[in-house]
Amino acid sequence: MYLNNGEILDRGHVDRLTVWMYVIFLILGWLSVYAASYDIENAVSLFDLSERATMQLVWIGTSLILAFALLKIDTGFYETYAFVFYLVGLVLLIVTFIVAPEIHGSRSWLVLGPVRLQPAEFMKFIIALALAKVFSLYDFRLMEWKNLLLIFSILLLPFLFVVLQSETGTALVYLSFLLVFFREGLPGGVLFVFVAAIVYFVLGIKFSDTQIGLFSLGEFITLILIILFTTVLVRNYVKRKEVVYTILGISASVFLIAYFLSFFGVKIDWGLVALIALGTVILYLSYLFFLYRKRVYVYMLAFAIGSFVFLESTEYVFNDVLQPHQRIRIEVALGMKQDFRGAGYHVGQSKIAIGSGGFLGKGFLKGTQTKLKYVPEQDTDFIFCTIAEEAGFVGASIVLILYLCFILRLIYLAERQTSTFGRVYGYGVVSVFLFHLIINIGMVIGIMPVIGIPLPFFSYGGSSLWGFTLLLFIFLRLDKSRRNK
Repeated sequence: MYLNNGEILDRGHVDRLTVWMYVIFLILGWLSVYAASYDIENAVSLFDLSERATMQLVWIGTSLILAFALLKIDTGFYETYAFVFYLVGLVLLIVTFIVAPEIHGSRSWLVLGPVRLQPAEFMKFIIALALAKVFSLYDFRLMEWKNLLLIFSILLLPFLFVVLQSETGTALVYLSFLLVFFREGLPGGVLFVFVAAIVYFVLGIKFSDTQIGLFSLGEFITLILIILFTTVLVRNYVKRKEVVYTILGISASVFLIAYFLSFFGVKIDWGLVALIALGTVILYLSYLFFLYRKRVYVYMLAFAIGSFVFLESTEYVFNDVLQPHQRIRIEVALGMKQDFRGAGYHVGQSKIAIGSGGFLGKGFLKGTQTKLKYVPEQDTDFIFCTIAEEAGFVGASIVLILYLCFILRLIYLAERQTSTFGRVYGYGVVSVFLFHLIINIGMVIGIMPVIGIPLPFFSYGGSSLWGFTLLLFIFLRLDKSRRNK
C-alpha cells in the first residue's frame, strides 16, 4: 500500500515472537549440525568450508540477509507476480530434470560450480503464492468445477515434475496444501477420499502375498471397506436411512448366500463374493440415480467405482512406478521386511541413538551412536536422533514444544489476516511446516517411511534453509502490512 508520494505505508510491525523463534531454530539447528558432523579424530578449523558446520554458517548468514531483504519488499510485488513466479518455477523444474546429474538416485539438483541448488524446495513458497493469488481473485468460488480444476492443476503439475526427478518426498510435501483447501471450504468428504486412498494402498500392499481366490487378502479386505466407506458417505450426504439399510442389507445377503452354499459343497471364492457384493451396491446406486436424477448419487458411484479402480492400480504403481529403494522403505515401514542392512538400517540405528540418549542425554558432542557415525544422514534427514541422543528426552521434548508453539503462532497469524491472499498464503506456510515436522519425526522414530524430508531449520542444506526462509518471511511481510479492520 502506498502514500501519495509513492512511499510504502506499513500498517504494523514484524511479528517479533516468530522472528525470535526463527533465530532460536537457526542456533539450535547449527549446534545440531556441528554435533552431527563433528569428527573427534579429524577435527578441523571452523573456518574450513569443506566442513558442513562451516557451510551451514554460510547458509544461515545468507538466509538472514535474505530474510531482511524479503521484509523490505512491497507486499504488492508478491501478489502481482505470483503467477510469474509459478511459471518460472515450472520451467526450472523441467530444466532441472533435463540437465541435472543423477545424485543418490535423484535428478533434482542444479550444480552451479561449488553450489548445488534444489529448485523443488523453492516451489513450496511459489505454490503457496499461486494458490493465494487464485483464491483472492474476484468472485472466486471454490466449488465450481473450473476453479477446482485450476487449484488442483497448480498442485499436480509441479508434483508430477518432481516425481519425474525421483524426489517423491518433496513431491508429497506439495500435497500438504490440501489443508489450505479445507480451510477455505473444501468439503470434508474430499479429505475422507484421500484418507480412504491411503488405507486402500496400505492394505492392498501389506497383505498382497496371501491369496483368497481371485483376489489377495488385502484386496478382499479393501473391497469390504469400499462398501462400508460408501455406506458412510451415503449416510452423511444422502441422509436417507432406508438407502443405508438397503446397501448394508444387499451386501450382507450376498455373503450369507455364499456362506449357505458352502454347506452344500460349493467351493466359494470369497474374493469374488466381495466383488459381487460391491457390484450389487453399484447397481443399486445406479438405480437410485436414474430414479431420482440427483447429482449426489453420481458422487457416490464415482467414489465406489473409483475406489475399485484405485485398488487395482496399487500393485502396478508399487511395482512399476516406485523406485526399488522406495518400495523397500515402504515395506520396512509396514513391517513386511526386516532389512537391517539396507533400508531399515537408517531407522534401526536412529532408534538406537534416540534410546541411548535416555532422559537427560549424553551431553553435547558425547553421543556414541552419532559420533561413531552409525546413523547415516545424521546431519540431514535424521538430525533429530542427534538431538535426542545428546539432549535426551528432555531436550528432544523442548525442541518439539518449540515447534508446536511455532505452528500455533503461524495459525494465529494466518487467522488474523484481513485479506484472502494473506490468509491463504499463511495457511500454506502452516501446511508445509506441519507436514515436514510430522513426517520427519515419524520417519526418524520408525512410524513413517523414509522419504527424505528435512527437519525445518535443523537439517543441513542451503536449498531447504533458503526455501523455509522464503516461505516464512514472505508471510511475515504480508502480516506486517495487513490492513486494519
